[in-house]
Amino acid sequence: MPKTSADILLVLEGTYPYVRGGVSSWVHQIIEGLPHYTFELIFLGGASEHYGEIQYTLPKNATKLHVHYLVENDTSEIKAKHGIKYKKELFEFWQQLQNYFRDCKDPIPTELLKFAFENLAKKEGINEADFLYSESSWQVLSKYYLTYCDESSFIDFFWSYRNLYKPLFKIAEIARGLPSVKLIHSISTGYAGLLGAGASVISNTPFLLTEHGIYTKERKIDLIQASWIKDSEQRLGKNLNTEMGFIRRMWISFFEQIGQTTYQEADKIISLYDGNRQRQITDGATPEKAFVVPNGIKTSRFTDALAQRSDEIPQTVGLIGRVVPIKDIKTFIRAIKEVQSNMPNIEGWIIGPYEEDPQYYKECQLLVGSLDLENNVKFLGMQDITKVLPKLGLVALTSISEAQPLVLLEAMAAGVPVLASDVGSCREIIEGSTDEDKALGKAGEVVSIASSSETALQISNMLMDNEKWREYQASGLKRVQTFYDESHMFTRYDTLYKDTMSWPE
Repeated sequence: MPKTSADILLVLEGTYPYVRGGVSSWVHQIIEGLPHYTFELIFLGGASEHYGEIQYTLPKNATKLHVHYLVENDTSEIKAKHGIKYKKELFEFWQQLQNYFRDCKDPIPTELLKFAFENLAKKEGINEADFLYSESSWQVLSKYYLTYCDESSFIDFFWSYRNLYKPLFKIAEIARGLPSVKLIHSISTGYAGLLGAGASVISNTPFLLTEHGIYTKERKIDLIQASWIKDSEQRLGKNLNTEMGFIRRMWISFFEQIGQTTYQEADKIISLYDGNRQRQITDGATPEKAFVVPNGIKTSRFTDALAQRSDEIPQTVGLIGRVVPIKDIKTFIRAIKEVQSNMPNIEGWIIGPYEEDPQYYKECQLLVGSLDLENNVKFLGMQDITKVLPKLGLVALTSISEAQPLVLLEAMAAGVPVLASDVGSCREIIEGSTDEDKALGKAGEVVSIASSSETALQISNMLMDNEKWREYQASGLKRVQTFYDESHMFTRYDTLYKDTMSWPE
């Protein structure tokens, strides 16, 4: 067996160590919590200008970081090859591969996936210049448009097609240059999952997949809402879930196929709670491969925060998360406005980075101004939450999609009741999952998605009933200490790593 450069290769897309957030915190936690393994990291980003400095100090057992950007505008090294007709057989393979992305009823067969990763971005295979400029590529593209696209202009289709498939060449090239490891562990499907799947089949390395959220579902939400995809005039004004245009459907099918193929090639598939496991199975995961490993937190980290709480309940609600649409910050802001009518001194603190989506951050600021909430709603940016939590009377999440948000667990460990929209595992965290868990009582309240009035009502009820508030606090503390300490998670991943590394024999 060849010498390995690390035990585990973590494949990360748009998260650790360049972007802070729940997934990144979890990655850092896993590396630190399993010091007897060595990790190399692959970071996949879009365009390099979207990322700044590294946001984490890498643990000592993270031995190397490889950084790759999939969207680069510099094509000065690519020489046009207009009119080239050779490689016809390879472009027949390309059309076959493309058909799986267009029609994702079945995952890409393993042998076809292996052939793709062994031949894309190679001089003697199909390289990027061939894809961009060759006559064979033009013929495949034209046939695709004439056969399947019944509405969009050719120019819109042309650029969407190029942008959709071009990253595959970079991913295949990266896969062939990966270090030799005992296990590949991807922390999502998407491009990271496809890289993990492809690298696994060409190197015969075991492959583990963990999904915090369901990437395909979240990407579909983004694509349905995306304004940069232009639907034809006859589609405008219709329900995008059933009447979306061809190009929008093309993008969604692409990522659905990536998800299916990643599930097919993974040896084991991990989700954070059973609802997501069932979604993975619906989307193509084999039930025997699918396991649930809840997140955990270092509860002792919040001992001081708990001790610092005063007897008085602060009239302050914190939303801890990124200022991005999926967190639905606007519903939180509107809820604070409604609470203000009977609690004039209420404050809403938005605690988290706001650089990821500057336009949405600006829209949220404008909403605060239009509702005359400048003295009530504050954007605090990144903070040490162990210092902030003692100042909060409540932590609220108004997200439209979550998996198992660590911020709820952290708030409970610091003695702060929680309120969350009914997404992901939020109800399980707040109300309990098993009978034993539910017997502990509720740690807060669950509200409907995007309901500012329901959110406002529960904020008022929770902050104005001291006795009930203390019941929430006691239940939350007991639940997080009993079921969600990180030691349980480390034990499960240690076992998963050992088992997966030895599979198959």
